Amino acid sequence: MSNKEKEPMFSAKNLKLLTSPFNQDNPVVVQMLGICSALAVTAKLKPAFVMALSVIVVTAFANLLMSMLRNTIPSRIRIIVQLVVIAALVILVDQVLKAYVYDVSKQLSVFVGLIITNCIIMGRVEAFALANKPWPSFIDGIGNGIGYGLILVVIAFFRELLGAGTLWGYQVIPQALYDLGYANNGLMLLPPMALVIIGVIIWVQRSFNKNLIEK
Repeated sequence: MSNKEKEPMFSAKNLKLLTSPFNQDNPVVVQMLGICSALAVTAKLKPAFVMALSVIVVTAFANLLMSMLRNTIPSRIRIIVQLVVIAALVILVDQVLKAYVYDVSKQLSVFVGLIITNCIIMGRVEAFALANKPWPSFIDGIGNGIGYGLILVVIAFFRELLGAGTLWGYQVIPQALYDLGYANNGLMLLPPMALVIIGVIIWVQRSFNKNLIEK
């Protein structure tokens, strides 16, 4: 038996890989990655949630597979291999969506296919998976996928609520408010408002982290 102790699967280091993208290293509001899809798929909560799950799956398994293959891939073709692996995962996810949530798949349109070009996925494969073991790479992929997904869900929550008065397609603002003169803000359904909400999230996130550092 080796004298070297095996690192626990959920060690402090691995937990940090999982949780740091939620806040301090968030791929959208800190690293400024994946903003295009945040503008495109967040007009409603359901498509944003499905898109978030799709990116989590693709990021996690792309990291895992590329980490497992890292010692067998010549450096000069690594980008091509990454694209092939990610494209295969995206195709699988797209087919699953079409099979089980076809209506949402239609709403997401080409944006599921464009996951292959998402900077978050390529960035984590290149920066982390190719230099680390499979399990930490898998955890890192899940963490960054969730960090991305959280921002999508928050943006979609406010855009659908204020823009259509619904959440997940269900009416949540009482009719009594409309009778009193309340009106949905149609601007919230336009892509530029997603940028405004991202800006507010960045401001809140950085103010919060600044206060933590000062303490």
